[in-house]
Amino acid sequence: MLPLQKLASQYQKEADKCNLGMETCEEVREKAEEALSAQMKLTAMWEIRTRQKGWREKVAKSNA
Repeated sequence: MLPLQKLASQYQKEADKCNLGMETCEEVREKAEEALSAQMKLTAMWEIRTRQKGWREKVAKSNA
C-alpha cells in the first residue's frame, strides 16, 4: 500500500506543477494581449495623425 501512496503523491506533485505552469502561462498570455492592444491603439493614433498631416499610403508605396 505504501508504494501506491508514494506513487499517488508523485502524480499529485506533477499535477500541481502542471497547474501552476498553466496559471503562469495564462497570466503571461493576458499581459501579452494587453500589450498588443495598447500597441495597436498607439499605432492607430499615429496613423490618424499622419493622415491629418497629409500622408497618403499611395505616396509612401510609390517611393518604395
